Amino acid sequence: MKLTTKLILAFLVVSLFSTGIIVVFTRVTTNREFNKFVNDKYQADLVDQLASYYQENQTWVGVEKLFSRDHFKPDGNHPLFFSIADTNGKVVIQGSGHNAGEIVSTEELNKGTQIQVGNETAGILLLNSRPDKNPLEDEFIRRINDSIFFSAIGTIILAFILGAILSRPITRPIRELTKATHEMAGGKFGQQVPVRSRDEIGELASSFNKMNDNLARSFNLRKQMTADIAHELRTPLSLIIGHAEAVHDGVLPASKENFEIIREEAERLEQLVNDLRTLSLADAGELSVDFQPVDINQLLSDIQSHYLILFNQKRITLDLELSPIFLQANLDPIRFSQILTNILDNALRYTPEEGQVTIFLKQNGDQAEIAIQDSGDGVAPEDAVHLFDRFYRADTSRTRDSEAGGSGLGLAIAKSIVEMHKGKIWAESEPGKGLKVVIQLPVSK
Repeated sequence: MKLTTKLILAFLVVSLFSTGIIVVFTRVTTNREFNKFVNDKYQADLVDQLASYYQENQTWVGVEKLFSRDHFKPDGNHPLFFSIADTNGKVVIQGSGHNAGEIVSTEELNKGTQIQVGNETAGILLLNSRPDKNPLEDEFIRRINDSIFFSAIGTIILAFILGAILSRPITRPIRELTKATHEMAGGKFGQQVPVRSRDEIGELASSFNKMNDNLARSFNLRKQMTADIAHELRTPLSLIIGHAEAVHDGVLPASKENFEIIREEAERLEQLVNDLRTLSLADAGELSVDFQPVDINQLLSDIQSHYLILFNQKRITLDLELSPIFLQANLDPIRFSQILTNILDNALRYTPEEGQVTIFLKQNGDQAEIAIQDSGDGVAPEDAVHLFDRFYRADTSRTRDSEAGGSGLGLAIAKSIVEMHKGKIWAESEPGKGLKVVIQLPVSK
């Protein structure tokens, strides 16, 4: 059964149930209250007639004749439909249910209606029910009941129409989601469904669009990564196999230089495999991390000391501007050193001779902010956003097998490790103004 049908049936069931209760309650209440109103009015009229009779005759004798024409029963027993008792409870005019001289109970006497003549009580009217009903009254009740019944039928029909109308905007987004889900299951990622409301269904549509975008992006990245890995592996393998076959065939001499080329390419291949393994462990949340309180000023000083020789060899200045206050963060010094190493390797690779690289450290709120600024050519702002993507290169003209080319995984690894430290990393750059990489980490208290 479709959801639209279920919603319509739900509207009908609720309408039938609620309308049925309203109809029964209304009919019972209307009949009871109308009868009570008519009886009260009839009793008031009867009391007025009896009071007028007593005031005129000063006795109840002969009161039966006043009502004998319409209300005496054929059998002659209890000719009146009412009785009259005095204030002591003694029946003075017998009628339905009472005999002359009978003493009625105090409870029944209290239920009676006093007949006031002047300032004295001439008697107490004992009336159980009206002797008959007016046909007009029955017609009125019948019309009221018919109106209630037809109103109930109209309510049910209206509920069916409203159910059919209101179910469409509810089920339409679900049908669109279902269709997009089937297409996504068939491999068509990137499907978007319109967000038509701000309720739970609208939130579901927004979440679906976001999920679909992420899946499409992940699928494309996976395909691109597979192609990039194949390219990265093919280059060193081709060099290794080519040189090995050339040496084997005697095309190249078995010299130390040729074996050194094979060794370097094997090391490059090993580094790529290690980087891929590190990324896979980070993605799976299985990369081992040993968190401990670390003095960030001291850590950066150690990193600078380690890289000074390499930067001096290329005649690049490596400056360090530490924080004037003590900054401590809960991090893994080995993994975090790997982050800084990857960033500084890129800075060393792309900064020209006589250039400058500066490491800054300052406190920004409850965050320790580390910035590494180089004086290289920089990249466009739109490229800076993607520098931490795997195998991404802003300079597409530079091949990965060139001397300056790396595996393209260093910054991706840095991002994964920073996120494991509950931090953030991003790049800021403009062409000709160098590249700035910023890392923020929570300061431990």
